[in-house]
Amino acid sequence: MNLNTNNKTILIAPLNWGLGHATRCIPIIKALQDNNYIPIIASDGIALELLRKEFPYLKILELPSYEIEYSKNGKNFKWKLLQNCPKMIEAIWAEKKLVKKWIKKYSIEGVISDNRLGVFSKKVPSVFMTHQLNVMTGNTTWITSMLHQHIIKKYAECWIPDLEETPNLTGKLGHIKKADFVTKYIGPLSRLHKRETPKKYDLMVILSGPEPQRGMLEDKLKTEVLKYNGNVVFIKGIIEKDQIKEQIENITYYNFMNTRQLEQTFNESDTVLCRSGYTTIMDLAKLDKKAFFIPTPGQYEQEYLAKKLKKEGLVPYIEQNNFRIENLEEIESYKGLPRLDTALDWKALFQVFELNQ
Repeated sequence: MNLNTNNKTILIAPLNWGLGHATRCIPIIKALQDNNYIPIIASDGIALELLRKEFPYLKILELPSYEIEYSKNGKNFKWKLLQNCPKMIEAIWAEKKLVKKWIKKYSIEGVISDNRLGVFSKKVPSVFMTHQLNVMTGNTTWITSMLHQHIIKKYAECWIPDLEETPNLTGKLGHIKKADFVTKYIGPLSRLHKRETPKKYDLMVILSGPEPQRGMLEDKLKTEVLKYNGNVVFIKGIIEKDQIKEQIENITYYNFMNTRQLEQTFNESDTVLCRSGYTTIMDLAKLDKKAFFIPTPGQYEQEYLAKKLKKEGLVPYIEQNNFRIENLEEIESYKGLPRLDTALDWKALFQVFELNQ
């Protein structure tokens, strides 16, 4: 039983870049509640909508959008981000002002930012959560990593959802030789749990990530899965007001699923076809599932993770343009992700918010 009876209000703000940042904040939000804190959720776009559906009884605040867009051509990914930099910087300054206002208005006593660079306060303990101490951008990785680490330094702590020792999931993304800021490796985070259930689907396809790449992969896979012999569940990753289910021959389509449905479906599925986003990797490790990855074209982080896990003999991958349904046969030659179960002492972790008592 937790003895914290202060009911401190904690602002938790995930980046809206696909759904991964939002979904990995779900276990943190639940742990805050279990430890008698009052979470306030802040984000934008589909990340905000997903968390609104998961926690309809919590206060939800809207932050400005970073307006992150992917290029249709993966080779132009970095330049598209550079083009969007002025909008991102404007949004970061706007969210700084909003956070300052909200801290006063809602008596917020702690902040957790999942990769939102303007969600920070000098007045209350602020935590930055990321799996990227190094930010992969090709030949500019050294400068993007240096800038990111410089931003992290202003926070009281940096939480890394991975293991500090080997084996780990992030490799050089989440590990640097010597950090000049407080790092806490909190273990892989997943909102999902492994359960023994009868198999219902031979293949689960799950999509996420910003447009237009999400939609481009959806169009490609809709054609490819028609050639698949077996039951398929296809989750498009489009957060809308109402859930839509559609059956076309051996394929069951959903626009989105909530956590309970997603957990059930993962457990009922034999194999998974998905992006190599880090939150998805953490989910697969928790659920002990075999998978096949199609990294988002041009996204260095996903490409690095896919290459790392293939090299370790865990999960195969292929570039988006080259994928054919026959590639799934490779899964049998790989071990699958290891279960990295770790017991996290949430009460000890949340002690950072008691520092200003």
